Amino acid sequence: MTTRTPNQTLKDHVAESGWTYEGVAKAVRVVAAECGATLRTNKSAVEHWIAGSTPRPETARYLAVALSRRLGRLISPADIGLPEDADGEHDNIGLSLGTDPLDALLPMWRCELDRRRFLTTSAYSVATAALPLSHLAEIADRTAAAARTGQSIGMAEVAAVRDMIRMFSDMDERHGGRHGRSALVTYLRDDVAPLCRGRFRTDEARRQMLSAASRGVHLLGWKSYDAGQQGLAQRYYLQSYALAAESGIPGHDGFVMRTMAMQGLKLHRPEHCQGLAETGLNRAKGKVDAQTEALFRVVHAHTLAKSGLRRAALAEAKQAQALLAGAPGDDVPFWALAWGPPAPSVYSRTAKVHETLEDHRNAADEYARAAATRPAGTYARIVALDLVAGAEMQLKRGSIEQACATWGQAMDHMDGVHSVRTRKAVKSMRTDLAPFRTRGLRCAVDLDERAIEFLAA
Repeated sequence: MTTRTPNQTLKDHVAESGWTYEGVAKAVRVVAAECGATLRTNKSAVEHWIAGSTPRPETARYLAVALSRRLGRLISPADIGLPEDADGEHDNIGLSLGTDPLDALLPMWRCELDRRRFLTTSAYSVATAALPLSHLAEIADRTAAAARTGQSIGMAEVAAVRDMIRMFSDMDERHGGRHGRSALVTYLRDDVAPLCRGRFRTDEARRQMLSAASRGVHLLGWKSYDAGQQGLAQRYYLQSYALAAESGIPGHDGFVMRTMAMQGLKLHRPEHCQGLAETGLNRAKGKVDAQTEALFRVVHAHTLAKSGLRRAALAEAKQAQALLAGAPGDDVPFWALAWGPPAPSVYSRTAKVHETLEDHRNAADEYARAAATRPAGTYARIVALDLVAGAEMQLKRGSIEQACATWGQAMDHMDGVHSVRTRKAVKSMRTDLAPFRTRGLRCAVDLDERAIEFLAA
């Protein structure tokens, strides 16, 4: 009979967490669900692990993430006395801020192109979300230590990278995050990364190239987010932040902090959202144009609303709209156009402020305004999701026929879009329609039939 050696290291971490064994099991199930897995982990499983049995590699990672969140620091399976699996050496890539962001990105891209599943099923890390808050000094200039390719890089090369990333971004909005993802990874790895380590004609060209690379990595984060791969998205956002900080372009690092705040809000992980949004705003305020500042302020407003600060949230949202109205012709920087023109993005986020404050009428109006002000024929996914959110607000106000009409418009925009978020939106719509469909309401029955066809396709 084999005698197991108790896992004292795990036992100590669990004791430090203050959780019961059932609390540990529940936290593991929550992390697994976020990664698309269903576990039945219970108190007995935790007892067995502490007694010396070894959970499956995926479960060990979920356990490490759960304890990381509870204890406020990054913990790996090895830190809690569990063996690393074949991918263990890569578990923490992208979860720290080094002197050269490409040192983290290159192995991430290699794993992604090799279809290494651990990366796409990684969990969102609360500890990682706090890193930019303690990393406000710009990364030290790495020009002296950079690899020299002999190529002299100027603004023409920067413009070419921007054009290519803009093309990938447009494709993403029209067809969803799955489309062109491997091509974007390959482009960033094979073309952009060597340029970032090249020899530049001017320091300004170097700064703008790093900023353009940051925008490309940010887009990869967005594609991962759209695919429901939240842990991977977070890793890309963190390295996008590192590139933006190294570029020294005023406001760009704060913009990525803003994105990280948005992700935390969406995932109901509020621990650092207000700090990220506020710090990002302070990094940009007075250094960017008014429209771009409006983008920062409206996300800050949303975090204030989530914190229950109603008056402050409404005042900040009002300030964001005033900035938009006062500067319609400003030249918006390339990195701030990640989701298209600022105005509809501000309207959409203002809607979320009202939604958080349970003002469904104003939320519905702002969602409709956001959808209507997107340039025609573009941003199909965002328009669809704004319309879906608007329909949900109309339903909460008791306007089922109006909600069905708005949902129908949303589905008009979903044709050809391959996105986990749009599929989730349609599934959620079917759930909302169920009681009305049961009662035989014609608009609900027709819309549900259309939803079934959409999901089947």
